[in-house]
Formats: sequence, structure tokens, C-alpha cells
Amino acid sequence: MQLRRLGRTDLMIAPVVLGGNVFGWTADKATSFAVLDRFAAAGLNAIDTADSYSSWVPGNHGGESEAIIGEWMKARGTRSRTIVITKVGSPMGKGKEGLSARYVEEAVEASLKRLQTDVIDLYLSHWPDMATPIDETLGAYRQLIEKGKIRWCGASNLTVALLEAAIATAKARGGPRYEVLEPEYNLVDRHDFENGLADLCRCEEIGVITYFSLAKGFLSGKYRSAEDLRKSPRGGGVKAYLNPRGFRILDTLEAVAARHNAKPAEVALAWLIARPAVTAPIASATSPEQTESLIRATELYFSDADMAALNEVSTG
Repeated sequence: MQLRRLGRTDLMIAPVVLGGNVFGWTADKATSFAVLDRFAAAGLNAIDTADSYSSWVPGNHGGESEAIIGEWMKARGTRSRTIVITKVGSPMGKGKEGLSARYVEEAVEASLKRLQTDVIDLYLSHWPDMATPIDETLGAYRQLIEKGKIRWCGASNLTVALLEAAIATAKARGGPRYEVLEPEYNLVDRHDFENGLADLCRCEEIGVITYFSLAKGFLSGKYRSAEDLRKSPRGGGVKAYLNPRGFRILDTLEAVAARHNAKPAEVALAWLIARPAVTAPIASATSPEQTESLIRATELYFSDADMAALNEVSTG
């Protein structure tokens, strides 16, 4: 597996990052272990999760995904070969949210315990916290790095203005800075990332791992009508893509996939892997068979004509 350097960090990751949002939700512990086993056996090495996964499931409280990953790493002895990415800031109960120094220090200890590790490789601010100065959050991350609790920090869901402000603050205070950005980006949702963020990340050598890389499952091709939305607990998030542009993108994906004996989801991920500003897309799997698709995506190479067709149909 050809590894890629994640921005200016010393983290070398495979071209696809495994999404842990389904662990403890649509993938129970046994299924999650099977997915993780296949993922690791193929040479994929980075897992993305968050302390809040999967708090939206009735009966859950958050931390379920981290706990499963921690149990798997301990059971399989894979911690030294696994790059762990997790996040802080999403609501975890009364008084447990945001990016204040006090809460970040509290939250990291809870994540470390669930993950059964001494250090988190990459710790991300999950959402902007407009009530907390960025200087305070970066100062908290500095303390965690100095204490050996985290290795690197980054952020998700930032606008160009917020990322620029974070970079400027880090330069003024002498670091650390956000070395990785996790934006929403896929063939259907291109505008926000390509409208300034991509260029800024390339200029500043910021690593990029994309979420909703398959547009909540739409780019798998299994959703073609409102009736299809019932196929998955995640189907409700796909409704906005059921329009003429979305169907044109699916048609092109399927045509390219047919030429490469691949699945539409594999082509959609391979397109992201080939994007110049992207280090690796994040994608989840709820079975070993779906994990095979993630692996195959790292092996697909397109002609210029294929890339041009995908770029053209998804522009705008």
C-alpha cells in the first residue's frame, strides 16, 4: 500500500481512511471487528472517529465508536500500526461540548481511556466554537502535545476565513497550528472546498481528509428514488441529491465503473484520491465486503478522459 504524508506531519497514511462513525451504530462490535480486521490486513492504517460517535443512537451516550476501536487495537495488538484520528467539541452532555481549554483537557482524557492508548495521533476540533478564542484552543492543544497526550492537531468544518484566522493566530503565538483539515467534499458537494479551502490547504501544506466522501451513500448508486431511501438508516440524508444533476453524476459514475469493472462507490473514492489537494478520503464500511470496495478504490487509475468526464458532470 503506497502511503501518503499527511500535510506537514510525520503521519504516513494509506489513500483511504476508515470512517468509524458506523461503529456502535449500523455496525455492532463483532461486525466492526471484522471490518477493522480486513482493513488492517490490506495495509490501510488510519481510522477516523470522534468522541460523539454514536450519541445519536437511542440508548447510546457517545464514545461507543472510540471504545470499539480501543478494544480492537488491544485485542489484535495493532496500536503501533494504527493511526488514530478523533475529535472533540460536539455535544456529549450538559457542560460537555465546545473547545474551551478546560473542556478539551477533560475530553482528551475520556477519549484516551476509551481508545485504551496513551496518545492520540491526530486530534481534531470537530466544529468551530465561536464562544472560545482560537488562541485558547490552540493553547490547550500545545499543552496536550507537550504532555504527550496528542501528537498533532487539526480541525473539521472550517470556512476559509476561520482557517485563515487559525493559521494567523498560530503564526503569531509560535504554534502549534492546525496541520490537517477535514472538510465535506465529494463529487456532488464540490463548491465549499473548492471555493478557497483547497487552494489555502495546498499553499499552507495542510493535509486534507474528506468526510461524506460518498455523499452519505448516494454515490454508491443504490439510491435512485424516494423509495430507495428506506434501504438504510442513513437514507434520509440522501434526499437532497435526488435531482437531475445527481442522476447525471450517477450515470457517469456507472459508465466509468463499467469500463474498469468497478463499483460506482469505488470510482467516487478513486476520484477523490486523485484530487491534488486531497490526502485521503474517509469512507465507512458495515461489512467486510464493503471494506473490499475501499481497498479496490486505492487500486483504480483513470484515463484523462475518465477524469474529464467526472469533473465535467460534477462541476457547478
